[in-house]
Amino acid sequence: MGKKDDYNKYVDQVSPKPTYVKNYILAFIVGGIICMIGQGINDFFMKVIGLDKLAASSATSITLIFIGSFLTGLGVYDLIGKRAGAGSIIPITGFANSIVSPAMEFKREGYVLGVGANMFKIAGPVLVYGIGSSILFGFIYYIVKIFI
Repeated sequence: MGKKDDYNKYVDQVSPKPTYVKNYILAFIVGGIICMIGQGINDFFMKVIGLDKLAASSATSITLIFIGSFLTGLGVYDLIGKRAGAGSIIPITGFANSIVSPAMEFKREGYVLGVGANMFKIAGPVLVYGIGSSILFGFIYYIVKIFI
């Protein structure tokens, strides 16, 4: 077992050490910037365009999804994601990125078998379980409301 222990020590010495604090700070800053942009877009829709709160929130989500998809198509969002990590994945722009990235990767195979078949490869399980659980909890809520 001496060789195995020596190998493990060697691997520990040559492996790059993750910079957790730097990663946390970058994720916090980039995620905060994305949220600030979203708040600015929301304020624009409410104060300049004159939408009510609900309509402005929907328009903001749509706009952020478009921006995330557009930046993914240009290859910019992946560069942001390499530095920001979870700061770029958690906001709704990260969801747009998770749908567009596989679609861009398989576009050479055609629109139906390439883009259409692979678009929801990453986000598909999230959508299925999100929609399924919302239906289940909605049904439970409905049953509880009837009997209580």
